[in-house]
Amino acid sequence: QVQVVESGGGVVQAGGSLRLSCEASGRTSSFYAMGWFRQAPGKEREFVAASNWSARITSYADSVKGRFTLSRDNVENTVYLQMNSLKPEDTAVYYCAASLRGLGPHEWEYDYWGQGTQVTVSS
Repeated sequence: QVQVVESGGGVVQAGGSLRLSCEASGRTSSFYAMGWFRQAPGKEREFVAASNWSARITSYADSVKGRFTLSRDNVENTVYLQMNSLKPEDTAVYYCAASLRGLGPHEWEYDYWGQGTQVTVSS
């Protein structure tokens, strides 16, 4: 059984940093890509970043380019999202997801989801 578990959320002041972790277990060898999405209160869930398993291809939403960095440790089956220069508009529940087929920005492309971790950025 595949499990995807996020951790590392919290409360931080604007301009600060946080690192989210996402540990995958189960049949991770079938994963093509891992991604991060977020959902702010009253808004739809949106794409943040994704990377294929070899980490040779990584994509970011325009809103986080230059501030967020996705990295992965394939030995530990863990994906990280380093978030720097955080803004109040980054406040959201952040979800990690695994895809068996691609690393696009659409929710329907991802097959397994974590429960989410809250990130709150205070002004």
